[in-house]
Amino acid sequence: MKLLYDIGLKAYQAAIALAAPFHQKAKLMQEGRAGQFERMAQQLQGNTAPVVWFHCASLGEFEQGRPVIEAFREEFPGYKVVLTFFSPSGYEVRKNYAGADYIFYLPLDSHGNANRFLDIVKPKLAVFVKYEFWHYYLQALQERAIPVLSISAIFRPDQVFFKPYGGFNRNILQRFTHIYTQNETSLKLLKGIGIEKASIAGDTRFDRVLQTAASVKAIPVVEAFAQGKEVFMVGSSWPADIEVLLPLIQKRRTGIQFIIAPHEIHESGISQLMQQLGESAVRFSQATAADAGRYSVLVIDNIGMLSSLYSYGTYTYIGGAFGKGLHNTLEAAVFGLPLFFGPKFDKFQEAKDLVALGCAFPVNNADELLQAFERVHSTPGLHQGITDKEKTYVHEQAGATAKIMADVRQLLK
Repeated sequence: MKLLYDIGLKAYQAAIALAAPFHQKAKLMQEGRAGQFERMAQQLQGNTAPVVWFHCASLGEFEQGRPVIEAFREEFPGYKVVLTFFSPSGYEVRKNYAGADYIFYLPLDSHGNANRFLDIVKPKLAVFVKYEFWHYYLQALQERAIPVLSISAIFRPDQVFFKPYGGFNRNILQRFTHIYTQNETSLKLLKGIGIEKASIAGDTRFDRVLQTAASVKAIPVVEAFAQGKEVFMVGSSWPADIEVLLPLIQKRRTGIQFIIAPHEIHESGISQLMQQLGESAVRFSQATAADAGRYSVLVIDNIGMLSSLYSYGTYTYIGGAFGKGLHNTLEAAVFGLPLFFGPKFDKFQEAKDLVALGCAFPVNNADELLQAFERVHSTPGLHQGITDKEKTYVHEQAGATAKIMADVRQLLK
């Protein structure tokens, strides 16, 4: 299996190089890693403070790890924070994040890269968020006796770790000093393959969304657009989601205001969306507080506002579950909004919990969305009941950051 792992990494590296001239994400990955060791060495040259290293695959994992990063920073101000990303969707958005002292792409996993990276960074502690399981980095950390934690980890029975042929991958998990899982199912799976250095901490995203909800930013254009009416918020939508949403928008936009925040902000996609919505829609970048109320659909053509936008919602639809998987539901759930989304949500524990509580409604098509919305909209007391249950759920699930930090304190003594 190690041979296949190495071949897979080489193949991935070659695919990125081949795709770079034609694919923006591949181009950013290649350019971001070019000459990176020299940049790291230059930036860290002369640093005498101890270092903690946080690694996140992408933007979603960063938001998951952010409460721990910020709690660490507050409690250990004498440490420097190194933050790495695997994907451009994390690095390009958060490369100027003030909570870290140094931010880099993670060099691709190899024996040489892992050791060179650790020679430069010299971390006293490493923290990997959720799904990051890199053989050579974990091997090098273990060889140097550097503690390494996996936080907000979640496991499923169909993963390779739990297959008869998954010995190589199980050995990767054994290298963690401790694994903090989101739920009991994940912990049981780990215990079943002999991983004893694990415990349930919960999902740090609950801590993050509570922080965000306590500090939402007012957006004057959105306030003018809402006009005191009910607002149906659409977060992280893809074209497949829009096809399901259009009949609801067409039926209800005379009495309900719709805000749509696409997952990807490309001019071609925004233009197509505006054509589908017609003259009653306006882009955020072209709206003003004086004229926003004339429209019934507001299309968000920037990034970074979504968590605050949910505070204006009455209902919400979360995108992604007609494609690779559902996007973040907790950013909306913290405000007590009834949730609607597509059918692919089984990998997301919080989504399953919210469905079981009767706060979220998965749909397979436009007709099912219309029916689910009309039931929530017209049933007396149902909306308020959902709001109460959702807010209670989010508060009850919070606290993972405090559990992790209690152990970090002991490790760094």
